[in-house]
Amino acid sequence: MTYRIEKDILGEVQVPNNKYWGAQTERSRNNFKIGPEASMPIEIIHAFGFLKKAAAHVNFELGLLSEEKKDMISLVCDEIIEGKLNNQFPLVIWQTGSGTHTNMNINEVISNRAHVLMGGRLGYSKCFIHPNDDVNMSQSSNDTFSTAMHIASYQELVRKTIPSIQKLKKDLEKKSKLFHNVIKIGRTHLMDATPITLGQEFSGYASQIDHGLNSIIKTLDHLSELAIGGTAVGTGLNAPKGYDVKVTEYICKYTGFPFQVAKNKFEAISSHDAIVESHSALKQIAVSLMKISNDIRFLASGPRSGIGEIHIPENEPGSSIMPGKINPTQCEAIIMVCTQVIGNDMTISMAGYSGNYELNVAKPLMAYNFLQTTQLIADACISFSSFCVAGIKPNYQRIQEFLDKSLMLVTALNPHIGYEKSAKIAKYAYKNNSTLKEEAIRLGFLTDDEFETLVDPSKMV
Repeated sequence: MTYRIEKDILGEVQVPNNKYWGAQTERSRNNFKIGPEASMPIEIIHAFGFLKKAAAHVNFELGLLSEEKKDMISLVCDEIIEGKLNNQFPLVIWQTGSGTHTNMNINEVISNRAHVLMGGRLGYSKCFIHPNDDVNMSQSSNDTFSTAMHIASYQELVRKTIPSIQKLKKDLEKKSKLFHNVIKIGRTHLMDATPITLGQEFSGYASQIDHGLNSIIKTLDHLSELAIGGTAVGTGLNAPKGYDVKVTEYICKYTGFPFQVAKNKFEAISSHDAIVESHSALKQIAVSLMKISNDIRFLASGPRSGIGEIHIPENEPGSSIMPGKINPTQCEAIIMVCTQVIGNDMTISMAGYSGNYELNVAKPLMAYNFLQTTQLIADACISFSSFCVAGIKPNYQRIQEFLDKSLMLVTALNPHIGYEKSAKIAKYAYKNNSTLKEEAIRLGFLTDDEFETLVDPSKMV
């Protein structure tokens, strides 16, 4: 490895010759060797590409930046957005809580890459574009990182997470319609209850996902607010009048999403309640998925010693020692994903109040956890839908067996013979290992015909 000398206000720093970053990035890379991974999410880097390009165009239009500099910054930003420079952003999330190091990483890469594109050689002459004076013009790390967080989070939700959740919802709805006539025993408190159809059971799952989906969508308006133009503390010092509106307009144009200027930039920089709010909705989905996946694996348990009311796809061998064993692996994966997401929500909640006065200082951590959640839920919903839900089939024989043996069908007799006589029938049927009908007749409460008329599972759902 050969090195060149880069300078910042603290002095000289050796930087690898084949990298476009500069002194401040290298200092952060060496000073924060924390953890084996947790690099800054690439979605944040790409979001910065949109932001820096928009800022360059607006600074040019306002007469603050030359056309040549605007064009060169835009050219490098396009490379960043397209992922061509992904290996130039080595910093981890465990850095300054404002994300300043990543902002400067972006600024330095744009400066040095533009220098090379113009025919220059790294380390041999001063760059035409200055990382602070030109690339970071009218900006602060405090408003740019906050803005990049919202751009990346909004994009990932709309492009990946929401469509994946919608697919799962549709597949659950299909199963609900398909199973609408399959009458089975219901369960409350893990104990036998009155009948329900398998379709009704699955309609509950679909409704859970639908409500969670609506919760996420309702958070998008707040999440679409961008802090850009607030600069260091929200006052907009060094940002020209109208700059925030114009930059936001360009970002909307580049991304195709309806971003808006933050209604209050002090709130947008000092706290990240929009991230907290939106992730809380994602946690709601995780809670629902946890319940649904547990229900499905319990309903499929067995095949001979469990409930076994449904069959789920046999995707892989389940044991290295027990031949022929098949496990509910998709359900288990979902449960682990949901556990991680719920943990991420606690992290984001604590990070959300981790600031004082005019600045939240856990921005990188919030961004990392939020974007991990969006990816996990998106992938998990597609996997669960494709490899589990789509292949679920009723075990009709088992369902009928449980329904026939259920003691809670006696509930239908309450309006006719009263709660106490009905309870007596159920008690003796269980004690004598007999049927409800046998005990109702033996106790003299009902005739055969009366029982058959009153206790009809198809009329109880």
